[in-house]
Amino acid sequence: MNVEIEYCAPCGYRKRADAAAAALAEQLGLCAELVPGKGGVFRVYVNGKEVIARTNGHFPSPEEIVAAVANRRMNDCLDSGAMSRTKRS
Repeated sequence: MNVEIEYCAPCGYRKRADAAAAALAEQLGLCAELVPGKGGVFRVYVNGKEVIARTNGHFPSPEEIVAAVANRRMNDCLDSGAMSRTKRS
């Protein structure tokens, strides 16, 4: 599972990205890649799909980020399981 956290470097969002990455490592055992960006961006991607982002000035908390990534991971597992069953039929 590939997890990326894109953050606005000029805005000083690195500390938030670090906290999110630490929470993902501690709670899910995942290593997130930190990707510097600009323009006020703060987005989290799992396997190239955005799962949570800063919207209207609200930053997702590390807990919200962990929940969004865990949810995506569970959905990916369910999807791959359904595909496996379909292929066997």
